[in-house]
Amino acid sequence: MSTPFETAVVFPLENSVEYTSGGVVSKQIIKSAAGNVTLFSFDKGQGLTEHTAPFDAIVQVLDGEVEISIDGHPHRVKKGECIIMPANHPHALSAVEAFKMLLTMIKG
Repeated sequence: MSTPFETAVVFPLENSVEYTSGGVVSKQIIKSAAGNVTLFSFDKGQGLTEHTAPFDAIVQVLDGEVEISIDGHPHRVKKGECIIMPANHPHALSAVEAFKMLLTMIKG
């Protein structure tokens, strides 16, 4: 397992990734053979085009609001909410407003 974050130290998730004007920032917290945990920030209007992943993923919104489309069905997810994106199902993200999320992907 590798991580750029110090282990056994308390840290605030929401403040561990900054917004950038017109862009997307990602910071990997943990990467291992079992999966990975990554912090993201997206400026308003930014997103990820439709794609699939071979494993389940959970998005936890830490700040702001995002529209996450899964199998063509849109879901608005706000600060404090989360959604599970099932493996091998097409999904896309679009920032309704600037938002931060924690993405946890578990390899099956």
